[in-house]
Amino acid sequence: MTDQRSGEDSATEATNQVAGAQGLGVVQAELGDCTRCKLSGLGRQNIVFGVGNPSAELMFVGEAPGRDEDAQGIPFVGRAGKKLTQIIEAIGQSRESVYIANVIKCRPPKNRNPESDEVETCERFLFAQVDAIQPRVIVALGTFAARTLLRSDAPISKLRGREYEYRGAALIPTFHPAYLLRNPQSRREVWEDMKRVRALLEARP
Repeated sequence: MTDQRSGEDSATEATNQVAGAQGLGVVQAELGDCTRCKLSGLGRQNIVFGVGNPSAELMFVGEAPGRDEDAQGIPFVGRAGKKLTQIIEAIGQSRESVYIANVIKCRPPKNRNPESDEVETCERFLFAQVDAIQPRVIVALGTFAARTLLRSDAPISKLRGREYEYRGAALIPTFHPAYLLRNPQSRREVWEDMKRVRALLEARP
């Protein structure tokens, strides 16, 4: 019975991966070589679409690409990316098992904060990514990601520590890894958030 269930789970996962990959492919094709907002003409090297398992149960959403991400076309590959990898591995996951994306797909000049018109132009592609992947849990990394997903003006310090519902997933806001690099004293709060994430993932539907 166990072998049969394992085989069914593997078949379902394979089906979900194909569906997720196809859905993400449609979103990426629609995005194309995007010139919808001013960031396309402000020194962008690469569009940073997203990376990871197309049928991931756990999805991380950040703010915008930085210099390293812009150069490589992959989200979270700099110092903050290494910190995120540590966070992911601390709850028994890997970068390959999760999906990682940003609200904004292009790097703002000098890593400035995304502007409202840029968020409004780009956010629909993030929403479409969520719909294609259909994760069980989404972690919003930092103020901009949390505000975009929750339609809230509150700072991340007020939003974290709670669980929200978003597009059929449990949404957990927490501090951005770059913030942790500057404020290591906040590691305890992030760990509490991630323990909640792990518990949600372990509670099978």
